Amino acid sequence: MMPDLGKYADTVILAYITSFAFLIGLVALTWMQSRRAKRLLDAEEARRGK
Repeated sequence: MMPDLGKYADTVILAYITSFAFLIGLVALTWMQSRRAKRLLDAEEARRGK
């Protein structure tokens, strides 16, 4: 169910693709930073003997 976008179809579709790519990249970056932080915290706790 895609509305008729006329001559703006290419621009709108490109905007959607760019937005989704940005969101996927942001989620991936956040996930990688979370894993790194957990790994560093676990190493620090192990070093302190907890």
